[in-house]
Amino acid sequence: MADTPQIVLDERLKKEGIGARLIKRPELGAIAGVVLVTLFFLITADGAMFTLSGIMNFMTPAAQLGILAIGAAMLMIGGEFDLSIGSMVAFAGLIFGACTVTLGLPLLLAIPLTLAVAAGIGAVNGTIVLKTGLPSFIVTLAFLFILRGASLVGLKLASGGSTQLRGVRDAVEGDWLAPFFSGDAFGPIFAWLAQVGVVETFNNGTPKVPGIPVEILWFILLALIATFVLLRTPQGNWIFASGGDRNAASNSGVPVRKVKISLFMFAAICGALVAIITVMDSGSTDARRGFMKEFEAIIAAVIGGCLLTGGYGSAIGAFFGAIIFGMVTIGLTYTNFDQDWFQVFLGGMLLIAVLFNNYIRKRVTGER
Repeated sequence: MADTPQIVLDERLKKEGIGARLIKRPELGAIAGVVLVTLFFLITADGAMFTLSGIMNFMTPAAQLGILAIGAAMLMIGGEFDLSIGSMVAFAGLIFGACTVTLGLPLLLAIPLTLAVAAGIGAVNGTIVLKTGLPSFIVTLAFLFILRGASLVGLKLASGGSTQLRGVRDAVEGDWLAPFFSGDAFGPIFAWLAQVGVVETFNNGTPKVPGIPVEILWFILLALIATFVLLRTPQGNWIFASGGDRNAASNSGVPVRKVKISLFMFAAICGALVAIITVMDSGSTDARRGFMKEFEAIIAAVIGGCLLTGGYGSAIGAFFGAIIFGMVTIGLTYTNFDQDWFQVFLGGMLLIAVLFNNYIRKRVTGER
C-alpha cells in the first residue's frame, strides 16, 4: 500500500491576523505616541490648546520640522543619513535671500534656483558617500560645518557685515507666487466661517484663525507623495531594497547609486523648501536658521518607525513624529511645566522609539 503523500503548506501563504499586521507597521509607535501626548495635554493643559487657533499654533512648527523629517526618513529608509539638512536651511536661506534682495530676481527664478543649488549639494553628498565608501554620517557631518560656515560668511558679504539679511518681504511683495510659500491659505473661507460663527473672532470681527498656514499644506502634501512613492511605485521598492541590503539590491538590478543620490537630493530640497517658507514668513534670513534641526528631524523619523540600519520606515510615521514635537514644544506653554522639560522629553522619546523599533525589527525578521 502506497504511503499517503504529506502536503506541506508554504509558510508564505500563512494568513496573519489584523493585530499581527498592525504591529509590524513602522508608524504604529508614532500614532500611539500622538494619542498618549494628546491625552497628557488634555489632562494637564489649558483647554485653549485644542481650539482651532491652538491646533494651528502647534501644527505650524510641526509642519516646518515635518518637511525636514520626511526628507530624513526617506533617506534613512534608503540606508543613509544627512546631518547637514539643518545647515542646508541656513545656506538655502542665504541663496534665496541673495536672489530676491541682492539680485532682485522674481520668485519664478529665485525659488527654482534655490532648490537647484540645494539639490546639487545633495548630489555632491551622495556622490562622495558612494565613491569613497565613507559613512554618510561622516560626510554629511562635514557638510554640516561647511554649509553653516558658508552661510555665515555669505551673509556678511551680502549684508555688508551683518549675519542677517533683511528686506525679503519687501522684495517679494506682490509676486504672484508668494501666497504659495508664505502666509495663510483659504483666507476667504475662514472669513466666511467667522461670519457664520464657526470660527472664533476678535472684538473687531476678524477671525482668530485667518487661514491654514501654507507650511501645513506643504507638509501634508509631501507626506502623501512620499507615502505613495514608498508603497505604490517600483521606486519605493528600490528605496527599501537599497536600504535593506545594498549588494543584494544591486545584484537584482536595482539602480542603487541613482536611488541613494536621488534621496540625498530630496533631503536637501526639503531643507531648501523650509528655508524658502520660513524666510518669506519672517522677511529675513540669518546664519542660525535651522540650527540643530538635523537632529530633531532624524529623531522625528526614528519616532516614526525608521530603523537606524535602513530598509524599514514610513513617511507617515515621520509625519506623526513631527506632530509629537510640535505638540510638546507649544503644549508646554499651555501648562505649568517648565519648558526646559522638552529636552528631557526629547531624549526619552528617542530611547523609547529605538527600543520599540528594535522589538518590531526582531518580530519582523524572527531574530531572538
